[in-house]
Amino acid sequence: MTRGTVVKLDRSLPLVELEDGQRVRCEHATDLVKHGEERAVIGDEVTVEQPDAHQVCVISEILPRRTRLMRRDPRERTCGQVMAANFDLIFVVQPLTRLNLRRLERELVLAFETGAAVSVLLTKADLVDEDVRAQELAQVQSIVGPEVPVLAEGKGDEGALDRVAAMIQPGQTAVLMGQSGAGKSTLINRLAGWEALATGRVREGDGKGRHTTVSREMVALPNGGRIVDMPGVRGMGLWDAERGIEAAFADVVGLAQECRFRDCDHGAEPGCAVRAAVEAGELAPERLSSYVSLRDELRETQARLEQQSWR
Repeated sequence: MTRGTVVKLDRSLPLVELEDGQRVRCEHATDLVKHGEERAVIGDEVTVEQPDAHQVCVISEILPRRTRLMRRDPRERTCGQVMAANFDLIFVVQPLTRLNLRRLERELVLAFETGAAVSVLLTKADLVDEDVRAQELAQVQSIVGPEVPVLAEGKGDEGALDRVAAMIQPGQTAVLMGQSGAGKSTLINRLAGWEALATGRVREGDGKGRHTTVSREMVALPNGGRIVDMPGVRGMGLWDAERGIEAAFADVVGLAQECRFRDCDHGAEPGCAVRAAVEAGELAPERLSSYVSLRDELRETQARLEQQSWR
């Protein structure tokens, strides 16, 4: 029995890098799957065995996870799905050519919930005017707060690329999370210094890309760090994300402390400090609307889970 790390997940068997650097394809032990344990995901530390007369190695145990990126399983209303584990940093990636602040807020909730360090990376900065870039950067920074790094990078901007690379220390693992066509694979290839991942064209009509990355793969960087390219994810349902909402909407949560009622929903209740901030122009109404929507989505998921547990 030996330990290893899952470095690639695709449509076949997980690829595990063992302690000696050897990489082997593995299947999950029957007992592991039979007892309802989660299957190994990219970044998982696992124990591996090579049974006699067995064609591939077997993952016998998934070790406790330090961090995890989790969403509601799109196939189930009351089930969580872990997408990556044991990473140190997570970059929320959006292209400046089609910045979507409401999606960014949702992605930030999931990112903050992981417990890893969070940064926002705005790609394709070379395709927008400098004034637009500065305006968008300021808008994103106002949403995430001063403590979260917001970087913009584009083709030919080696300075920005160096800043991203410097954030991933030797021995650390970073995850890129963002929709298809955001430029994640291209960025990883530039960081790695070679064509480690396939890239695809972006449609001219809506600026969206195909799911070029269909596997989850950990790529080694020249400085000894690692980075994971996640497939473009359309479904980003919340699951067990209370901490993430509080962190992603720290401005709203802070204002809520001044509400007259502790259980204020920031609707029609009297003495609502959050709604007062909106009326005074201190908080964007879209910001409050997004917070309420995500909060209610999480409440609905939790209610469904409680109903299921009583059946």
